[in-house]
Amino acid sequence: MDLRTACPLTAHEALDRAAMLAPDVEAVVTAEERMTYRDLAREVARVRAALARAGIGRGDRVGICAGNGPRWVALFVAIGSVGAVAVPVNTRFTADEVHYTLAHARVSTLFVADRVLRVDFIAMLRTLGFGGDASVCAALPDLTSVVVLGDDAPGWATSWPDFLGAADADVPPSGTPDDVLLVQYTSGTTSRPKGVLLTHRGMCADAFFSGARLGLRTGDRFHSARPFFHVAATTLSILASIQHAATLVTMPRFEPAEALRLLEAERCTHFSGNDTIALMLLNHPDRTRRTLHLRGAWVAASPTVIRRVIDELGAKECVAGYGLSEASPNVAQSCWWEPEEVRASGAMRVEPGVEVRIRALDDGHDCGPGEPGSILVRGWNVMRGYLDAPEQTAAAIDGDGWLSTGDIGTLDTTGRLHFVGRTKDIIRVGGENVAPADVEDTLHRHPRVRQAAVVGVPDERLIEVPFAFVVLTEPGAATEPELLGWARDHMAGFKVPRHLRIVEGFEHIGMTASSKVQKTRLASHARTLLEQPRPGAGT
Repeated sequence: MDLRTACPLTAHEALDRAAMLAPDVEAVVTAEERMTYRDLAREVARVRAALARAGIGRGDRVGICAGNGPRWVALFVAIGSVGAVAVPVNTRFTADEVHYTLAHARVSTLFVADRVLRVDFIAMLRTLGFGGDASVCAALPDLTSVVVLGDDAPGWATSWPDFLGAADADVPPSGTPDDVLLVQYTSGTTSRPKGVLLTHRGMCADAFFSGARLGLRTGDRFHSARPFFHVAATTLSILASIQHAATLVTMPRFEPAEALRLLEAERCTHFSGNDTIALMLLNHPDRTRRTLHLRGAWVAASPTVIRRVIDELGAKECVAGYGLSEASPNVAQSCWWEPEEVRASGAMRVEPGVEVRIRALDDGHDCGPGEPGSILVRGWNVMRGYLDAPEQTAAAIDGDGWLSTGDIGTLDTTGRLHFVGRTKDIIRVGGENVAPADVEDTLHRHPRVRQAAVVGVPDERLIEVPFAFVVLTEPGAATEPELLGWARDHMAGFKVPRHLRIVEGFEHIGMTASSKVQKTRLASHARTLLEQPRPGAGT
């Protein structure tokens, strides 16, 4: 497939087209800032000139550590337009994690907010060794320049106005479709995060097809609180909006009451979220008091949650998506024009020009329709590789270009992909494989369950069994025995949780910055609970 005939294949070309077609359409909106496509293109040109003046060019790694907003977007596009590589820094990281990201990526210039929410990043950088000349920080020898995204900066850094300086003559863009645009650090479980190398081509094409299948049109207003340091935001929010000249409405951190306010006030037509985000919107008491104008949504969630988004939020064109960082990230997505029952089932079309195989977990044969196995992906969306990790790259991508996703899925007779679960999350109950998402989807159908999360815990007889954590719609709405009895009536016996706890929420146990429940921490918490006696209680 020749992607060149489908869409712009660099971020700056996509922005230039949007600015030409819809200059007065708002590009990025927050509660405090608004910027049109005309102004965003002008800002990118200013930043590009400043980057070139600072000697930043092809292949240089440039860090961005800031909250969601127009400046982040302008920096991201400008960095790619000079052929440099953006390295987003998770704003929820500790000093040690920030140091690892900057050191591993060999970031030479860092753009940093002085503060994001409650984190003081200037103080954090001082703990890493800054305080005199930034070029002599022993802990980060590659980092020779720090630019503070504000009017003031300590002596060892440069302020944003000083970095921009006087307006220069226009510097033409030099980034190409095959240049690496982003180093995306994946979440580590047993080892340090890996840096995924993603190109302009992969991200821009992925964004175009995702936006088209979502139904984004020029002037639509797309709410996404996905943090910009995550590829679900850079590709599926920022670039998808730019590719279709839609307005991206964002916020520094997802909070359901404020999100509902923005959805109403900004007359948003679409939103992006995972199951947790969708459930927090659906179950918030403000939801019934807000007048929403949603037409569609992109959600990575179970069929039950998709059904509720359609019926209760009015997003009749809601679509489901599946992907991973290593695939830019979308692999498959349903389409707004497909029948509602198809979209609500979670069935997804593979991206144009991308191939998917389902390989059996036992003997490696290609699975037939409906037979679950490991999802393999090949095509233009697959990463260039892991940064400075040839052995890990070779383990992930075979000699024929097939990326092993580590996920379980099926292909139906129409070629649509159905996501079952992550391989590492599959619970092996005796001789049966149980996907936590399947158990969660059933529990979400209970009228008193707000959210459920399921993990596997050891069992002497069955090897592993499901352990369910449940948040109720209101305190005391149901008991643990009642929920377990309901589960026995609504799912196969081997899928029924052997243990269940009602909790107030998951924040105290572990949530990612992308509003996902951290299953590794949840599993550890479950094992700890099993070691503690529960006087007067039983499961």
